[in-house]
Amino acid sequence: MDAFKHQSFFQDIKSREVHGYRVKRRPYISHELSNFNQIGAVAVDHNGFTPPPMALSFCKTSKNSHIVAVTDEGGYLSLFNTRVQFPSSSTHLQNAEKAKVSEWVAHDNAIFDVCWIKEDTNILTASGDQSIKVWDAQGNQCVRALMGHTGSVKSICPHPTNHDIIVSGSRDGSFALWDLRCSDSSSENFCIPSIATVHEAHISPCQRRTRRGKASSVSITSILYLKDELSIASAGAVDSVIKFWDTRNLKCPVVQACPHPDVSTQKVQRYHGVSSLSQDLNGAFISASCMDSRIYLYNVLQAEKGPVKTFKGCKIESFFVKAAISPDAAHILSGSSDGNGYVWQVNKPLEDPIMLKGHDGEVTALDWCTSETGKVATSSDDFTEDVNNVFFLSNLCQVRFWNIHNSCYSNTRSPSSIRRRVTALSCMQRRKLFSDEKPASIKNVSAGIDSNLTCHQDLPDPITVPEMSTPISKKRKALPSVEPQENFEKTPEAAKRSPSSVLNPPSSLRKTIRDYFLVTPPSGLHSK
Repeated sequence: MDAFKHQSFFQDIKSREVHGYRVKRRPYISHELSNFNQIGAVAVDHNGFTPPPMALSFCKTSKNSHIVAVTDEGGYLSLFNTRVQFPSSSTHLQNAEKAKVSEWVAHDNAIFDVCWIKEDTNILTASGDQSIKVWDAQGNQCVRALMGHTGSVKSICPHPTNHDIIVSGSRDGSFALWDLRCSDSSSENFCIPSIATVHEAHISPCQRRTRRGKASSVSITSILYLKDELSIASAGAVDSVIKFWDTRNLKCPVVQACPHPDVSTQKVQRYHGVSSLSQDLNGAFISASCMDSRIYLYNVLQAEKGPVKTFKGCKIESFFVKAAISPDAAHILSGSSDGNGYVWQVNKPLEDPIMLKGHDGEVTALDWCTSETGKVATSSDDFTEDVNNVFFLSNLCQVRFWNIHNSCYSNTRSPSSIRRRVTALSCMQRRKLFSDEKPASIKNVSAGIDSNLTCHQDLPDPITVPEMSTPISKKRKALPSVEPQENFEKTPEAAKRSPSSVLNPPSSLRKTIRDYFLVTPPSGLHSK
């Protein structure tokens, strides 16, 4: 028991100096464990009306990270508290009533995407009614409406630092940029038009047509505003190509990425569409879930070289099945058409994924909690069809919350949390270092008197070292033109050399994803 006695403050400091400070290891999913700890489950029910959920989004701030927004096919927006206790004896309807913070009808059609902005004070919703709405999270009031798309809005994403700027992707094949600070005077500052729109962003170059004579799908399925604050990544239903755009010049994409960049023909890379895109908290990687039941991981700075890793094991048979990379880029969570959720370790793509079992239907929407490590949410359409083609609820649970941190994390460090440990010198090394040192002279000029003090004060005759330097007056006479006369005018050359230009470079000099690619656009891409 003596070994577990608490050390004094000075003993703790000495231990840190000698042995180094032990940094708390970040938990990491262990591949040996296959059962996640389920926190609870709630049913999406509105007085007997149970539409399937379509999108999930946790709050972004730490104080509200336990609140999750759930949208469904009926146009409802519901907020749930995931920190409440979910007794095992309670039904999913009882859990929903207990955990529900608020709900309201946000649209007259299905809501395909939802996102929190502005310190969780506002909520963005993208709907099948071809509109995007901005909601006051506290008052449940619509404060803005973004109109302009001619198809269902499938995906939305805010600017990483300025949440007044939003990008959206639509089923009409276009993506648009919006600025909440702009408004149309004729609409009394409520409806906002787009500031830029790119049409036919992912149209097939061959204009393929189906057997019925209808044109192939040109829908934008997912859109991302990258962390460099100037680039946009888009994906569509027509192929597995991811296009990167520079918001300063939207005439054509900067570069495109696909799972098979080495294939000369375009057949392989255009068979399967992309159901969702996601990026980690630092914006270093992008994950793309494709209709070939594979998830591809791209390095943002080398996306044109193809995916760096590929994950398989799930079944992606519809564009409603989503996947998301964890905020620390250590894991990938995916839904599946077989009724399970799947989790992979990014650094072990060849190993079998861990399954999240519990849903009865296709697992579609999901999300990672950015502030509470290991908390995830998954949703599914838990409906079963009987022999008379009548749908009934086999299990009212449609949204499940999981805690990976408590049950499936080991002491292994995640790839993004590896730190270099710097330890102090040992006692013997410090003694040897001081014993080999020569007495150094210290000049005290605080009182204007020259005096030499050595580090060994017991020496009878202090060692004095004469100052060997050139007087300042002679320096100026001998070298009159050494120091250049600085022009303090705000010229472009002076601005580049100023410290402020390093911390906040102008937009023309700022590094974006475009600077890492070739200047010439990819072959086959032409300006619209």
